[in-house]
Formats: sequence, structure tokens, C-alpha cells
Amino acid sequence: MFRSVIALNLLVATFGSLAVAHDPPKRGQPKYETKKDHDPNGIGKFYLGREIAQVMGFQAAGWLERAERVKEEEPAKLIKELGIKEGMVVADVGAGSGYHCFLMVPLVGEKGKVIASDIQQEMLDLITAKAKKQKVTNIETVKGTERDPKLPAAGVDLIILVDVYHEFEFPFEMTEKMVDALKPGGRLVFVEFRMEDPKVEIKLVHKMTERQVIKEMGVFTDMEYTKTVATLPWQHVVIFTKQEPKK
Repeated sequence: MFRSVIALNLLVATFGSLAVAHDPPKRGQPKYETKKDHDPNGIGKFYLGREIAQVMGFQAAGWLERAERVKEEEPAKLIKELGIKEGMVVADVGAGSGYHCFLMVPLVGEKGKVIASDIQQEMLDLITAKAKKQKVTNIETVKGTERDPKLPAAGVDLIILVDVYHEFEFPFEMTEKMVDALKPGGRLVFVEFRMEDPKVEIKLVHKMTERQVIKEMGVFTDMEYTKTVATLPWQHVVIFTKQEPKK
């Protein structure tokens, strides 16, 4: 009887430790701060020293679709850097008018899917109308919230954030949900206007330094910094990869 109890305890200890090893790493949430004196284009809320910018409303959708964007941002070069393959599930969080979604749709093919997530229904309606007009069937619109983009758990190969992360009112909560939505080996891609470059004529709170992006992602120990692509005219592309769970 005594030996049986010892054996049972050893069994519980062994499997218990294995269960803990497979649990996702705990993440410590940094505190948000509010300040009365702040940039007029920000919301007065700060995250790890960075002021959060005001959200661009759906009324500015025309600016997102401007013809000059091809020259100013070279989106085709960005899409090429993403290495999208047929059959992938790709999510564009803060998709806006869906500008980049429709560039990625042909690459994922019929077996793949592009998820367009946004908190503004008016933006999603624009995407739906455009998809119908172009007879695109492999794009799915999802209405997210300020804390959750509503992506499928462990079901996404690639998430892109084009000029939008700096507007998230709850960047920690949003990133936590996005990380959980990635498959092991999946990538989270930040495309942000370079604050380091004074020639990039974008409002200050709508730009981010590479260092700040890496700092904010440092909270998520299951995400590893992969590389920064600095070949776009105005933006840098900062890429992180989700690590395989430890055994």
C-alpha cells in the first residue's frame, strides 16, 4: 500500500509538471498612464512611455485608397516581404478599407483565407462591397473590439498591422489575443511609419520607432523578434515569430 501511494504521487508529480510546461507563459501587463498635458492628436493615455494616437475614422477611407499610396508606401514590396503562400490563413487587424487584404487574397488562393478585422462596421461594409464587386470569396470580415480582434485561437499563420497598432486603445490586451490566435511558427508583423526619420511627414503620435515596437513586444516571451525590413519609403516592417511550446 505504501509503495502504491509513493508511485501515485510520483505519477501525479510527473504529469503535473508536464501540464505546467505546456501552459502558455504568464505575461505581466504593464500599467497604462494618463496625462493631462499631451499631444493633441493623442488620447492622453500612455503605454510603456508611448502616447496612444486617436483612431482614424471611416470618413478617411478615401485617404487609405489614394492612388499616391503606391509610390509613397510601395505596398507591393511589403506584400512580397511577407512571404505569403497558398493555403495560408492571414489576418489584417485594423484592416480599414481592406487595401492590403485585396493584395493578399490572390496569394492565399482558394484553399487559404484573408480575415479582415476592424472595430468600425463602416470599414467592414466597404470591404464586403468591394469583395462582392470583384467576386472575391476567400475574404472574411470580423468585427473586433478595442480589446479583442476576434480571431480564431491558434488558427492564423500571419497577422499584419499596417499603420494601426499605435492607435490601439488597449495594446496589451489586443496583442495578447493576437499572439494566442497565431499558430506555432506564425508571425506578427508591425508596419509603422518610422519615427526615426524626420522626412516621414506623418503626425508624431502616428509614428513609432523600431525600438519602441520591440520594447512593447518584450512582454510576450513566447514571441521572438525575427527581423526588421527597412526598405520601404516611409515605414519599417518589424516581424516577430511565435515560438513552439516547450516540452
